[in-house]
Amino acid sequence: MFTFVSEMKHFILSILLSSVLMLAEKPAYSQRSLVDSAAFVTLIYATYQYQFPGGDMVNRFGVNSNIGGGISIKNKSNWIFGLEGGYIFGDVVKGGDNLFSGIATSDGNLIDGNGILAEIHLYERGYHFQFKAGKIFPIFGSNPNSGLLIQAGAGFLEHKIRIENPENTAPQIKADYKKGYDKLSNGLLLDETIGYIYMGKRRLTNFFIGFEFMQAFTKSRRDYDFNLQGKDNSSRTDILSGIRVSWIIPLYNRGQTHYYIN
Repeated sequence: MFTFVSEMKHFILSILLSSVLMLAEKPAYSQRSLVDSAAFVTLIYATYQYQFPGGDMVNRFGVNSNIGGGISIKNKSNWIFGLEGGYIFGDVVKGGDNLFSGIATSDGNLIDGNGILAEIHLYERGYHFQFKAGKIFPIFGSNPNSGLLIQAGAGFLEHKIRIENPENTAPQIKADYKKGYDKLSNGLLLDETIGYIYMGKRRLTNFFIGFEFMQAFTKSRRDYDFNLQGKDNSSRTDILSGIRVSWIIPLYNRGQTHYYIN
């Protein structure tokens, strides 16, 4: 699983890097047809979300950030199809005081290998990827490539509690022991997005702002949970919702578009 997470991070970073390189290599042309008619275009984008938990997720984590990117194809009928992924991170873990109840002192602390209180930090970590499809409905009438964007998608979401002992002095939470406390869960993801997308004549002024709603149907993927003293077989419904902002780089077919230099 660690290898897959690394591949997802490299995928997102490669999208951002390729976008920067294309901007550096190509002159800043404008497209006459962009404001006249709907165009076939490849969209490369970076995304940030500020999300609020719901469902079973609210009992484990607080608000989180989500950064990612993706690539989509928009056809001349304004249908959009694509793939995107994101990295979830936050520093609010609920119930952390009871996470190590079976091995903690009466006041909730851990004693490390040196006989002193262990320094423990807990974080929310996760990732997701999904295929998405949707359509742009032009509003305001001035630009057929901009307007209300409605999308739906399906994919995969995983989250866990990241446990850090900076000096690595607490043997109770090292290596495989840590896995018994991290609550690793994953499963099917569904999501819906609605908002406004703008694609103008300038390459750097293309964006999306709106709301995204994620519902994941997850289960614990650890064989043993120390808090439960057994395997957690419960089913979860994890919900994330929040504001989404995307910066978009459109790549047009030069053979079908007329240009003029600003």
